[in-house]
Amino acid sequence: MPQFPEQASTNWILAAFIYTVGAIAVLLVLVGLVFIDVGLVRRRNVLDTTLQKIGAAMVGGLGTLLIGYPIWQWQFNQAFGLPQPFWQAVQDWWLGGAFTSTASRHIDPAALPEADVLQIFLVFFVTFTMATVALIHTGVVERIKPIPLYVMSFVVGAVLSPLVGYLCWGSLSPLTLRGTHDFDGVFPLYITAGTFVLVLAWRVGPRLGAFREDPSGARPASQNLSFVGIGMLLILLALPFVTIGSGYIVPDVGFFGISFAESGIGVVIINLVAAILGGAVVGLLLAHRRREPTWAFLGPISGVVVAGTLLDIGAAWQCLLVGALGPLVGLGTATVLRRLGIDDPKVVPLALGPGVVGAILTGFLKWGTPTGGYIGLDGPHAVGVGQITPWWQLAGIVATMLVAGVPALLMCLIFERFGGLRAEAADEIAGLDMARWGVRNSSDDLEVSGPAVAAFADLGPTVPGSAGPTGIGEAAVRSTTSP
Repeated sequence: MPQFPEQASTNWILAAFIYTVGAIAVLLVLVGLVFIDVGLVRRRNVLDTTLQKIGAAMVGGLGTLLIGYPIWQWQFNQAFGLPQPFWQAVQDWWLGGAFTSTASRHIDPAALPEADVLQIFLVFFVTFTMATVALIHTGVVERIKPIPLYVMSFVVGAVLSPLVGYLCWGSLSPLTLRGTHDFDGVFPLYITAGTFVLVLAWRVGPRLGAFREDPSGARPASQNLSFVGIGMLLILLALPFVTIGSGYIVPDVGFFGISFAESGIGVVIINLVAAILGGAVVGLLLAHRRREPTWAFLGPISGVVVAGTLLDIGAAWQCLLVGALGPLVGLGTATVLRRLGIDDPKVVPLALGPGVVGAILTGFLKWGTPTGGYIGLDGPHAVGVGQITPWWQLAGIVATMLVAGVPALLMCLIFERFGGLRAEAADEIAGLDMARWGVRNSSDDLEVSGPAVAAFADLGPTVPGSAGPTGIGEAAVRSTTSP
């Protein structure tokens, strides 16, 4: 078998190592989401919540590993003029494909330069999907059945998230070449997951007692809000490495965003920290003003999401100010959801709302900035062929929401027709740990009701017809009064 030692150059090995760290760091995001959910669910659902989240993430990752990655690679085959570009991508990059199963030193650089890097990028996509699916599960914890969740997770990993990436995330994606700009995976991760959760949470329905008193006395009750803080710190620990992985490292040239917009590793990390701190400070103010501690913990994450499309091309002061809007947009989104009776105080307020607002803001702040293309190509695929505008940002948002939302609704309707989406009410009341696994996590797993809730009713906003505080405020009340 022929050897191509240039594939093993120090530059490409170092780049492959950097992308490996970024890919594995995404798993820390998954760990952080586990901690956040464990802190916010009832004690009697902790085991089932953790197991479902990890299981769904693995199934979604498997979908990307088996067949999802070729969808993203399709854009490169089109730009380089390969015949039957999609079918060639499938042959090369499915789990048994030529590039997936061949050592880089045996791959001709004329066919696939920097082979190790692109092979590692497959792993990055797998873990990226795992985080996306874990985020989707967060929006429907304590009530969704496992089979529908796992089937949907596979579809998201095998088709939906890679398809959004093909359209909006990549220097040669169709919308990027026209002016849609992303950097930190806002379209394939946050807007995709947020849209899917919006549909799924609507169809599954709210947790028992979330908005109005349930005859069984069941209520959502946080187990330990301190775990939310731990989860947030783990996610923040992962983000710098994930962020570096969301771009191109060109040896002896520089660092570029995933759309080949000119950037730099130092600039990106400074912008990331600025967005984190902007969201953190405003989240802290909201937490004290509203006496809802979760805003202090989740504010930094909303800051990163709202600034995610800006991190590679923005100035630090812009990322700070845009990041500061994250918790405010999240609060407004959560308020709208409560009025609509949709029970999701986390994913749609923190991912969809800030993701959409931030993408549009980037269109205005960086109007006319070159984006898209690939180094060495010219004509319609030259670097900087597209120009960022609010309209193309909006086009990316609409495309993403259609790709995620329509299949989500179709799958929900199918499962509602055959077997249902939601756990039985008796199982929700008894606790899913006991109902599904025959174990109980805590011997003092009691619910708060009656005078205990009334005594703390002034700690959070109420919804007409509800039994007390709702959403994030309600979680704070019940964590305070739970044993």
